[in-house]
Amino acid sequence: MDVLFNSINVRDLLSSHDLDDSSPLSASDLRLLIDRLQVRSLNIKSKVHTYILSHNDEFSSLFSRCSDAVVNSEQLSDLVNLLSSDRKPIDVQVKETVDEIRSKRGGLKEKKDALGLVEVVLKLSRELSVVEEDLVAGKVVEAAEVLTELKVALRITEDCTNDEEPVVFGLLRKKWTDCFEEIQQVLVKFIEKAVTFDHQTNSVYLKNTMSINDDTQGIALCTVLKAMHVVGILDHGLAKVADLMTRHVITPAVGSISHSFSVEEQRLDSGDITEAVLRITPLTGTQVENMDAEIIYSGISIVIQFIFNYICFQNTSWMQLFGRLTWPHMSELIISNFLSKIVPDDASKLSDFQTIRQLTSEFETSLKEVMFISSDKDERLTNFTDNVEVHFATRKKVEILATSRDLLLHSNFKLPKEYTRKSEDIKNGENVDLLFSSERCAVSETALQLLELVHQTLKDVCLSSPTVALEFCHAARDALLLYEAVIPVKLERQLDGINQVAVLIHNDCLFLSQEILALKFEYQPDFPISVKGAVFIDLGIRYKLMAEEILQRQIQLVKRNLMEAIDGADGFQNTHQPKRYESAKFSIDQVAFILEKVRIIWEPLLLPLTYKRSMCTVVEAVCSRMTKDILQLDDIAAEETLQRHIDILRRRLTWNDNV
Repeated sequence: MDVLFNSINVRDLLSSHDLDDSSPLSASDLRLLIDRLQVRSLNIKSKVHTYILSHNDEFSSLFSRCSDAVVNSEQLSDLVNLLSSDRKPIDVQVKETVDEIRSKRGGLKEKKDALGLVEVVLKLSRELSVVEEDLVAGKVVEAAEVLTELKVALRITEDCTNDEEPVVFGLLRKKWTDCFEEIQQVLVKFIEKAVTFDHQTNSVYLKNTMSINDDTQGIALCTVLKAMHVVGILDHGLAKVADLMTRHVITPAVGSISHSFSVEEQRLDSGDITEAVLRITPLTGTQVENMDAEIIYSGISIVIQFIFNYICFQNTSWMQLFGRLTWPHMSELIISNFLSKIVPDDASKLSDFQTIRQLTSEFETSLKEVMFISSDKDERLTNFTDNVEVHFATRKKVEILATSRDLLLHSNFKLPKEYTRKSEDIKNGENVDLLFSSERCAVSETALQLLELVHQTLKDVCLSSPTVALEFCHAARDALLLYEAVIPVKLERQLDGINQVAVLIHNDCLFLSQEILALKFEYQPDFPISVKGAVFIDLGIRYKLMAEEILQRQIQLVKRNLMEAIDGADGFQNTHQPKRYESAKFSIDQVAFILEKVRIIWEPLLLPLTYKRSMCTVVEAVCSRMTKDILQLDDIAAEETLQRHIDILRRRLTWNDNV
């Protein structure tokens, strides 16, 4: 293609190269030149043609772009003409056109959405109608399945109200709820009619096939349970059957009278079961005292097998659900009405309970096989029998505390009028020797009986297993604490006054404190290793403090009464006057009377040293008060002083004799 881009030197085409560039060409040279130019032209045309053919795509693209450029230039020319015209600006027209397109597209989308919504609503409405039709036709499983699918489609939840959604969805949900309630009512009613209890024959009747209405064929009980499972109300339906079985079958099975159980079947010629009957027959003469674990467990096993075969149709998941509804109450009935009543009363008979434990374990194993119970935590009966020692100890503890409580509530702290310290016995009590003192004191019979009960309990601790021993130790401790809890409340009025009952309670506390401190030395060497650390020292100190508190309370009551009597003397002023003298004399007589009354109450009951110490405290308070009143007088007449000193001396001599 060089010839296309470079100029041609004519002289180069000539054969003679010796021509002068300035000399003209001859005729022959010109002809030769023309011929050669023609050849060269044909050669150039051939090369151009070949080049164009080899680059056909590039030239086509080039021509196309040229054509587009021409078209665009024409359009641009039209646009320039429009801009130069008197019509609306082109940008305004474009915006209006775009808005119109957008509006029409939005309207079209809304119409499509509305049409889709209508289609969905119609579909859901038709499916709800299908549920009603299937229910009328007896196709309960199909109706339940459709209803379950619609629950998801309609987003049925506990709170599905949404103000932004179409009202029609609320109407559909209401219709769904109506269908749900209707199918639930139908299925539950079917269950109630299928499983019944006849009081006259004492039997449970189970009909395997029933009709919802007269226009439909019979529906199998298994089909109804499947429909309940699909719609999510199986637990509600089985709960009614569980309640019936618990009230009329399980409760009598573990009652005071043993029962025998038998199962009867009625079959068609095809072999299908139409009805199953569980008959319950009381066994006369076998009362609770002679209840046999093997008879009870075998009877309940027949009942469980009846439920597994004819109610749950050997479906383990249904049986597991039935067990969750029934087993908690059933196990409580068996424990309260049977197992707890045969717990031994004597520790020596605990070994005989192993037979009951073995039968109980086998019984719960059979329940596991049919999935009535499914985990170790459901083995409530086995757990109870494994802990029989704890139950035995708990029962004994309750008995000990009940005995202690009755003893304290019916206690009588009255003493005969003729009682003295030298009396060997007193009514409702006696003189006892204190362990850590050489003296004797009177205590109530209640304290003695309570302590005897504690001693007997601790003797049982020495002969019991560690588990039982620990419970007995707690029982003994609680029994001792009951005295502190009951007596001060029961005899609160007596403790607020000056009387023998308060002093007797003080003696009881003193006696109990010393006896409690001695329990460790008496029984601890024989205690099981696990309870050797059980001591009652804190209770001994507690009762010691309680005794001292009661005594101080009595002393303060006496002091208060004496101070009130002395207040009547009005400070012993102007005793030379007859009226004032009589008032002071009466006050001193009152003091003497109170002291004599206190002596009569305290002396026979309190320990001698305690009595002397308490009386000295009271007399010292009286003398100090009277001396203080006399010393506070401004002046005393001679005859008044002599007379007063004589009376005071006489009274003090009388008090000293009493003390």
